[in-house]
Amino acid sequence: MTTQQGHQRRGRTPAGPRTLAEELRARPDDALAALLRSRPDLLNPVPGDLTQLSARLSSRASALRALERLDRFTLQVAEALATAPDGTSAATVRSLLTGPAKVKPHPGATPLTPADRSAVATALPRALATLRDRALLWGPDNGLRLVLAVREALAPTAANPGRTGLGPTLADATVGMSPARLQQLLASAGQPATPDPVTAVAALTALLTDRARCAALLDTAPEPALRLLDRLVWGPPTGTVPDAARPVTAEDAQSPVEWLLARGLLLPTSPGSVVLPRELALHLRGGRTHRTVEPVQPEPAPAAAPRDPQAVDSAAAGQAHTAVKTVEELLDGWGLTPPLTLRAGGLGVRDLKRTAQALETTEQQAAFWAELAYTAGLLAPDGEVDERWAPTPGYDTWLQLDTAARWSVLATAWLAATRVPALAGTPDGKGKPRAALGPELDRTLAPSVRRAALALLAELPPGTPATAEELLPTLCWQRPLRGGPTGPDGRDLREELTAWTLAEAELLGVTGRGALAAPARALLTAEADAAEVLAPLLPLPLDHVILQPDLTAIAPGPLLTPLAHALALCADIESKGGATVYRFTPASVRRALDAGRTAADLRTFLEQHSRTPVPQPLGYLIDDVARRHGILRVGAASSYLRCDDPALLNEVLADRRSADLRLRLLAPTVLAAQAAPDVLLTTLRTMGYAPAAESAEGDVLITRPDSHRTPPRAAPVPVPDGPPSPDDTLLAAAIKAIRAGDRAATATRREPTPDPRALPRTAAAETLAALQTAVLLGERMWIGYLNAEGIASQRIIDPVKVEGGYVTAFDHHADELRTFALHRITGVAELDE
Repeated sequence: MTTQQGHQRRGRTPAGPRTLAEELRARPDDALAALLRSRPDLLNPVPGDLTQLSARLSSRASALRALERLDRFTLQVAEALATAPDGTSAATVRSLLTGPAKVKPHPGATPLTPADRSAVATALPRALATLRDRALLWGPDNGLRLVLAVREALAPTAANPGRTGLGPTLADATVGMSPARLQQLLASAGQPATPDPVTAVAALTALLTDRARCAALLDTAPEPALRLLDRLVWGPPTGTVPDAARPVTAEDAQSPVEWLLARGLLLPTSPGSVVLPRELALHLRGGRTHRTVEPVQPEPAPAAAPRDPQAVDSAAAGQAHTAVKTVEELLDGWGLTPPLTLRAGGLGVRDLKRTAQALETTEQQAAFWAELAYTAGLLAPDGEVDERWAPTPGYDTWLQLDTAARWSVLATAWLAATRVPALAGTPDGKGKPRAALGPELDRTLAPSVRRAALALLAELPPGTPATAEELLPTLCWQRPLRGGPTGPDGRDLREELTAWTLAEAELLGVTGRGALAAPARALLTAEADAAEVLAPLLPLPLDHVILQPDLTAIAPGPLLTPLAHALALCADIESKGGATVYRFTPASVRRALDAGRTAADLRTFLEQHSRTPVPQPLGYLIDDVARRHGILRVGAASSYLRCDDPALLNEVLADRRSADLRLRLLAPTVLAAQAAPDVLLTTLRTMGYAPAAESAEGDVLITRPDSHRTPPRAAPVPVPDGPPSPDDTLLAAAIKAIRAGDRAATATRREPTPDPRALPRTAAAETLAALQTAVLLGERMWIGYLNAEGIASQRIIDPVKVEGGYVTAFDHHADELRTFALHRITGVAELDE
């Protein structure tokens, strides 16, 4: 490997690496590991050597992905480097960012104080180090070179001035211009003629980069021409001019535009447009590439006063409890009546409205709760022919956890999810509304924005709230290129996601009154168990209710989960809030009886969990419904209705409301119906009866409202935002393989082949003799090898034994003792010691 170590002559600049591969070769293993960790796309597949790695680093897709993860100042440094030629020094880059200290800045630029210049000088080494570590930049500080793909992506052009607003260089803008026209530009600018176009372009460039000569030329310009230049100086650098390519000379110029065209201060880019050369724009700007330079991350400045952290935690804990109960209520309801899955995937609009009404919330919030349950693996399609959304078996496991642990499951899933519930109902590319739980709600940017926004809230003093508008400047500084497509309201995706993140965090109890709560801080930092932090903040669940004479029960606080489920089976929730009100009705009592409870069971349950005696009206209601429950029996013939009381059957037969059932008396105690058993049950209950279903054996069927579950389902996997970050084991193995391949590719051969990367080729007898000699002398050999799949590779081996058609040797590529088939070795070559 080549290194930069060694003694240098005094006064001479140390020689830098000649190529990117050479610089990578000089890096230690930990620096290579940091590079591969920051750019994991380079590992798929693992490069064969450092030359392959440098080629992959120069690919446009990989470079753009790396640029998206730079902060604003580091990106500004890269943009300044892209406006300068290769081999620029760090001092030149600093001058491009701040402008020369003795040059008057342009009035349109943000003024820089001495403190600002000091901040740029302090932050510049860090930015250059970041670009170097990620292999976007290489070379010494006096000869900085951007990777070619980075320069192509950031270098300003007439069509794409980028964030600097600059145009192409004069040399680029004059490509294709005739030699005679170049000489006209020189003469009009008052410069002597040159022998060829190359020197003419160089002379014009030197004129625009010499501040004194360029200023003297501009002093002769008419005022309208200067105003025109001022309009283009900060971009865009192009303008529309009729017949822009006409050859105008200083003598022929009649207008401000012609005066500029004659001297090359504006150059044609097409028959109808002109561009301001980059050198002149930098002169007019006072040497600065950016109107505003931002070396320091802006800190959020919340306008609201800090709130009591305990009040924030209490508010968040209350909302966390509500979030858990809301998800539980939604899934209990869908377990009873699962909504259909749309053919294209997702939830229908009617089902979403029905769910919102049941949860007493908006459709947007109902979509959020459904998406949250789906993200956490508690909800999924059941996979039947008529596919429906239903709770998964994981929901039953989730119900066994305490409230704090259940919240932790939901919050963890939400934090990592790429699903964006707020997109439900918004138009897609074809103008159709996106469906909740549909396939079009994933956005890879969502998890990083959530974490970044919450991390900024965590950096504020405890109890300090902040709005999306107050966080956005910092978020945009951290990742300026990660905005995403612009939405219909003019805001980019990151702005939308930030606002949605804060709204969802408040709903979920991650924040309270706009400030980050203590459990969420634990969730972000993983320094403590979020559930353990939340548990003491939650209200203690109660094991009792208060029965009222008006057939209601009041739960003065959250109930134990088994008690809440049992009470919801025999009573309907009438209102929610600090205290939940349950109402007993004939239908709710019948629901409990259908589930297998008896009147005695209900009385005992209520007596055990009520702080007041069971009111007489409630007792009468239970007895009355129980007395009539199960007297009528419904079965499957088409269906039938049987009863031990013939008078009751005659009453049903004579009722006009039963006409659609087409009942027929088969026996004094049996009626046949031309309707399905479930239709018969529903109709009789509508008529005021309380029938019970029975099996083919005549036993009463017990129905459970929460019995519908999907087969086992895993939670949806978030859409990856690029390749996953490699672990330490994979990194170590990859670096070992790259180093071994590089040694094989760069090793000095005693008899080098014309192509040093080609596999060695020797006859079979010569190969065998050379390997046997290497075993006797303990020499290291370079071999070409074809594996069973026909893939060729180069290996450096220390042969140990040759017998039976195989060579046993230590393989430096795999760093282990291996066996090679002789017939698969293409040839051997000796290595210089």
